[in-house]
Amino acid sequence: MTAQTGRYRAYPAYKPSGVEWVGDIPESWDVRPLFGVAHTESRKNDDGREKNVLSLSYGNIVTRDVESNHGLLPASFNTYQLVEAGEIILRLTDLQNDKRSLRVGYAKAKGIITSAYLKLVADKGLLSDYFFYRLLHSYDTTKVFYGMGGGLRQSMKFEEMRRLPILLPSISEQTQIAAFLDYETAKIDALIAKQERLIALLEEKRQAVISHAVTKGLNPNAPLRPSGIDWLGDVPAQWEVCRIKHLAQTISKGTTPSTVGGELTASGVRFLKAENIGKSLAVSTLPKFYISALMDEQISRSRLCANDVLVIIAGATTGLASVISANLLPANTNQAVSFIRPKEPEHAFYILHWLSTEFAQRTIWLGAVQAAQPNLSMESLGNIPIALPPPDEMREILSAISESHQRFVGLLDKAQSAITLLKERRTALISAAVTGKIDLRDWQAPSDISTQDISQDA
Repeated sequence: MTAQTGRYRAYPAYKPSGVEWVGDIPESWDVRPLFGVAHTESRKNDDGREKNVLSLSYGNIVTRDVESNHGLLPASFNTYQLVEAGEIILRLTDLQNDKRSLRVGYAKAKGIITSAYLKLVADKGLLSDYFFYRLLHSYDTTKVFYGMGGGLRQSMKFEEMRRLPILLPSISEQTQIAAFLDYETAKIDALIAKQERLIALLEEKRQAVISHAVTKGLNPNAPLRPSGIDWLGDVPAQWEVCRIKHLAQTISKGTTPSTVGGELTASGVRFLKAENIGKSLAVSTLPKFYISALMDEQISRSRLCANDVLVIIAGATTGLASVISANLLPANTNQAVSFIRPKEPEHAFYILHWLSTEFAQRTIWLGAVQAAQPNLSMESLGNIPIALPPPDEMREILSAISESHQRFVGLLDKAQSAITLLKERRTALISAAVTGKIDLRDWQAPSDISTQDISQDA
């Protein structure tokens, strides 16, 4: 997006900002260091009465569930900081794992935050609404950090960013910029939410197609018989009802290297964790983990084979599964992951699809030990009932599911691409507005405030 094209115009005159990564700014704008336009403030929740606990989640401030003690919240909140509506919250930790932003949030209600966050209060001459967007833009680029020296680190202190350049238009321009961005980002966010709802519906439909295929077959007129399992109901008459263990050579789980004195390495034998499973039908190569060949030899009992069905058996994602292909071998896995090694390779994807059904998921979660976190035993996994069609019919079902899956993947990719473009559009608008690339002094919100087509480049 450039200021010279589309429906927005540039300012009539610019001047050097004096900051290399900012470039030129409107002639009437000023540049001030962060400490000259805002200050930090820490007020403790001394009386402990305020219980509206706030935290940052990808740029949004959310209220944590105190009643259920979500996130292991303490019994006493008198060590928390008080935050007023209109104040800015920054998270200056975990930068290496979150290179895109410092997690900037704008408080719209009073609450309390932990000491892991920093609270910024805008001084006279700086509007909080504009300040938020300015910081949001700054932290969406690593140029800020490199410009201050030292590169990206695990954490920063306010003293290290107190000289961060803040572009300062007049109060009236700040008001216009904030109003414009509120309006435009709300429209974009509404379209993103629409695409996210579409993705959820497509995933639901995709799963419904799979579930019906593996529990009822493709022939709607096929005779049925009782499965003998209440939750499963009737199945096609010629199908065999057995248990997953009857289809498996082996059902086992991996070994975490640290339990035998080992550790992850920068390269070597692929090592799979729960993060690699359940994202798609096939095991994901990302994120990448490795162990040494020596460690792989030491924990050889959990080496994986092609067509193993990997199932997460611990944590919030218990029950998610994927199949590993030959091109990812050699590979090993950890103790939070079980592997089902089918007697017949063609059963791998059928077992995978079966595990995704509501029936199987309900069985898995009932079998999980409800302690500090869900944990599924090998015995419970192997005892999950499964309805197995004759070989020829199973191949037809798997072929139909594969064709259907490809159609859904195309639609899902299209929706996800739309979200990516919308987010890029959102970032570009914020950047152009808060750096003075577009002149918004005469901007007015359209009288028709319904969501408009924003695909046109600004």
